Formats: sequence, structure tokens, C-alpha cells
Amino acid sequence: MDQLVRGPELGRMLKQGASALQKHSKEVDALNVFPVPDGDTGTNMSLTIRSGVEHLQENGHAGETAKHFSKGLLMGARGNSGVILSQLFRGFAKSMEKKAELRTPDVAEAFEQGVDAAYRAVMKPVEGTILTVAREASLAMKKEHNASELALEEWMRRFLKAAKEALAYTPEQLPVLKEVGVVDSGGQGLVHIYEGMLHALTGEEEEEGESVPSLDQLVKLEHHKDPAAQGGAEAITYGYCTEVMVRFADNESSFQEEAFREELSAHGDSLLVVCDEELLKVHIHAEEPGKILEKSQRYGELIHIKIENMREQNRVLQQEGPSERPGTPASLVPYGFVTVTTGDGVASLFESLGVQEVVHGGQSMNPSTEDLLEAVTRVQAEHVFLLPNNGNIVMAAEQAADISDKQVTVIPTKTVPQGLAAMLAFDETKDAEANEEAMKEAPRYVKSGQITHAVRETSIEGKKIQEGDFMGIWEKDIVTVHQEMKQAFQELLARMVDSESEIITLIIGEDVSEELAGELAAELEQTYPDVEIETHTGGQPLYQYIVSVE
Repeated sequence: MDQLVRGPELGRMLKQGASALQKHSKEVDALNVFPVPDGDTGTNMSLTIRSGVEHLQENGHAGETAKHFSKGLLMGARGNSGVILSQLFRGFAKSMEKKAELRTPDVAEAFEQGVDAAYRAVMKPVEGTILTVAREASLAMKKEHNASELALEEWMRRFLKAAKEALAYTPEQLPVLKEVGVVDSGGQGLVHIYEGMLHALTGEEEEEGESVPSLDQLVKLEHHKDPAAQGGAEAITYGYCTEVMVRFADNESSFQEEAFREELSAHGDSLLVVCDEELLKVHIHAEEPGKILEKSQRYGELIHIKIENMREQNRVLQQEGPSERPGTPASLVPYGFVTVTTGDGVASLFESLGVQEVVHGGQSMNPSTEDLLEAVTRVQAEHVFLLPNNGNIVMAAEQAADISDKQVTVIPTKTVPQGLAAMLAFDETKDAEANEEAMKEAPRYVKSGQITHAVRETSIEGKKIQEGDFMGIWEKDIVTVHQEMKQAFQELLARMVDSESEIITLIIGEDVSEELAGELAAELEQTYPDVEIETHTGGQPLYQYIVSVE
């Protein structure tokens, strides 16, 4: 029997897909191969698709429904998995944009177009990932005889079966998955979305939508009125608009929403605290945003931070005339810079090199495409260079650059040392093309290392890792594992430093005491007397040391 899908039915499919992923996001996170405290796949995909749900509008037109959903994913995409997901549904929506109602062949074509769009967005596709699962599911149905004549419910059931088979095969395509004994996390997240979409067609019970309202929905407009209309910068009692999202720790049971709200109320105004079983969201205007982050971090990992200086925004508005307000040519400088990092000290390093906008985020809290786009928009420059400083943020940065009205060049830096090297290579006397070449070349001469702790037990590349062990990471590889941080630090440096090394730069994290930092720096000076040692207080969470060797 012919089964038509219009806007409302498609909306339910997409909502239940998002809901199914959200319910299983922690399970998807647990599939991550590397045991580092990062922006996990399940969380990134869930936040991305939730943004799509927020943008859904009641519309009888299927194509319009898909269009709004796709735009939400595009703006909310976080991490590589989130960007790929947004591209899958971008092609999906493009295929049906002029169709008010859908039949089985239309849906099949939409999934195929989604695969094509996602593969075009990835420079070097890797098999055994979310891309493979999406492609193989579509290919299987394309090969199936008379599949287009099936009722959509039956088609979707077989499509899901093919996706699960492709997912089960991912360990045979990626050796690292086979070694750890897991399937691809992004592919698993996609399968959960397909499951939810099928549930909407079969009428199975599934909680729709998101259980945690977005801050954009909850923060009232009066919280962000132009401070100039309220008496100027001096009239602002609490100067920093602070937003933070926390993923609760697995063993967290002490959180009490009312008590936490009362605790934060002493530190600012315009306070909003919302949460569910997995996530906590906070919005507050505070004078000391660091205290808000510290209090929030007691309950789990910080996965999104946004801090805006409202007094500075006011000063800009007061100093500039109407023709010089942001967005007008009169106020533009030739070049501007946006970078992503975490830790006040690291942010200060970039600002000292000329960066105007620092997006607070990184490995443990991947900013969305919209976060990056907003930062680019705030920079009053004709040409903006965007430095993500993390491999899992590069695709979101490129997506932000694509949809920006400005000239934006992404320098695909994957570590903080690479970002700093790129900034040092910038020369304001040269044109944009020459600077792009120099800034992309500079990171090749920098070795990047990190010291962090394992967040899960695993065995990878022949190394047995226990939760809580300290790991020395050189670029992408875990090169040393120890129970003691000092040992991991010393062995990492021994691997990175060679006879040609001239400078070692240490960026010290918030968990390292001044005493230990001084002790380790002194030992390095004795061990490498011919190498210059530089130290900076970075204040970054989770990573005890960021190391640069040149």
C-alpha cells in the first residue's frame, strides 16, 4: 500500500531519530577508541541533531520541513561526526526540497543524495566509519529488486537492517576498531537515528524531541539588551555573559538542581539552570565566570563554554558612530583572527599575537558551526583567518567559512602549538594568499605533545591502559602510559626532543601545581642544556601539559 509522508510525518521521523540517539548517546560515547577526555561522538551527534529539531517548524510541506531541519544541523554541527551528520541530512533535504509529500522512491533518493553530499564534504574519506554505514545501507536498497515498490515502513526496516550489517563489518575495515573490539561510534549513532525514524513509521512509542530546552529558547531577550541603553559599561554590575554545558559524570548522584541554582545566584543575575539525566545547562551574567565554570565542573565534563564581555561590547557601541557599528565597511581592518582554545592563559597567548576572538572550546567541548560563525561575524576585518587548533573542529570551521558572508580562510591547525606557530608566521605586509601559505606551512615544523589522563580502560596499539593512567600523546599517537604524571611527562619529552631541537615550550594546565611545574622545568634544563625552555601558565582543564618542540 502506498504510504505518503508529508511535513508532519517527516517531522515525527526526524524527532524520533534524534530522541533515539539521545537515549543511547552515552553508549555511543563509550565506543570511542581513544581513551582521552574528548568531545565524544555520541554527545556531538546528539547536540547536532538536537539543533535540527529546534529548527523544525510546523509545516505540511515535506521539503520545507527537511530544509529547516537541515539548517539547524548545519548551524549546530559539533565535531567531525556532527559535521558529517549535517551533510548527510543536507543532501537528504536538497533532494526533496520541492516535494510536498514523499513516497518510498523519494525517501530512497534522499538518503542516496545525503551520502553523496557527505562524501563530497570529506577530503579523505575513511572506510569503516559513519560514511560507510550510510553508503552501504543505500547501496543495499538500490540493489534490491523492486525495493521502490515496497511500502515505506518495510523499505525503512530493510534499510535499517542493511545499516546494521554495514556497522557490524566496520571492525574489518578499520584495524584499530578490531583491536579494541568495538564498532564505529559514528556509524552506531547513525543506526540509532534510523531506528528512531522507523519507530515513527511503525507507531512504536518513542519520546519525541529534546528533554532539555536550549539556552537560546530559554534566555529572554531582555537579558541581552544593548547595555548602552541601560546606562553604559559602568552600570553593568555583572560583566560577563556566561554559558556552560556539563555532561554529568556516570557516578554523579549529588547534584541538586535547586541547591545549585541557589548557590550560583550569589554570583550574578539573569540566571537559568536546566538539566536532565545527562546534561546540565547554565546561563548567568557573572563578574567572575571562572567561579561558575569551577562550580559546574564538580558535576562532570564541560562540553560547551561561551563567555562574552558585555562591558567591552558596550564600549565599542559607545565609541563608534552609527556608520562605524559592526558590519559596516568603515570599521574594517584588513585582517582578523578567530581561534579555538580553552584556558585563560592559552587564550591570552593567542590574544598577544593579535587574535581578536577566542572561542572557548577544544578537545572536551567542541564548538558548533554557529559558535564559530558568530565569532567570525564579530571580527571587524575584511579577511578573517580561522584557526580551530583541534582535528575534531576543522570540519566545523570549514563549514562556518563556507556559509559566512565574509572572506574566511581556515588554517587547519590541529593542536595549540600549531595554532601559535601559524600566528607567528603571519606578516601584515603580505597579501592574504601569501599569509595563508605561510600559516599553513609553519605548523609542519612544530612537534605537538600533550599529557592527559585516561577516562576509560582499554588496550590500543599494544598498550594496556587503565582508567586514570597518565598518557603522553605525540600528535595523534599515545607514546607512553604511566600511573605517575611525572614519568609520562619525562618519557614524552624524551621521544619528542632530538639533536636538532632548539626550543621546548610548556603550557601548564590548571591541575599542575606551581611547585611541580617548576620542578619539571628545572629537570628539563638539566636534561637538555642546549635547548631553550619556555613555560607559560595556560590554565587549560584536563590536559596537564601541552608541549611544543621546535
